[in-house]
Amino acid sequence: MFDIETHKATAPIARLLLAHGAGAGKEHDFMQSMATLLNAQHIDVVLFNFPYMQTINETGKRRPPDKADKLLAHFESVLDHVVSKSDALPTFVGGKSMGGRMASMLVDSNEHVNGCVALGYPFHPPGKPEKTRTAHLESMEKPMLIVQGERDTFGTRTEVREYSLANTIQCEFLADGDHSLKPRKASGLTHQQHLESAAKLIHAFFVQNT
Repeated sequence: MFDIETHKATAPIARLLLAHGAGAGKEHDFMQSMATLLNAQHIDVVLFNFPYMQTINETGKRRPPDKADKLLAHFESVLDHVVSKSDALPTFVGGKSMGGRMASMLVDSNEHVNGCVALGYPFHPPGKPEKTRTAHLESMEKPMLIVQGERDTFGTRTEVREYSLANTIQCEFLADGDHSLKPRKASGLTHQQHLESAAKLIHAFFVQNT
């Protein structure tokens, strides 16, 4: 079963299927705000909920995400549902945190996808820098944009610089941002500014790779 919503842009240059993170679905303010900002950059955005999140919404009871293979299968089925083979609009996949990781695991295997985007990539669990989730990023063939907060506990700027990532991956760091790209008040920056910056970076990335 699909739980999809499409945010249409005026004169779109590309389409982005944007997957949610582990703890909150497509209804979350972060997801809705990014869809609005990306629409302003002439990008169609497709949001969807993974099956486990649909169950959470239906029952009101928390539960962990499904295993990666089930998440990937659903992501792929949403992609097939949304994109027809005769569709000329360039298509990208992406997501916040876990959703971005799933997109990065999907992109190279799907011929209809131009590239992927991760907003706050979960390079490792917080407090466990030795448990990296980077193996597939070392050999990625298609272009990927990672927009990361400098102090993200899932991978700080200092940590990410030490990884051996494929040269197809572009990492952009937002000053003092956390895992949701949010800076502290003392930085003089706002969350809205960082979300707007992320949308502009994604637009530039899409222009470069279409």
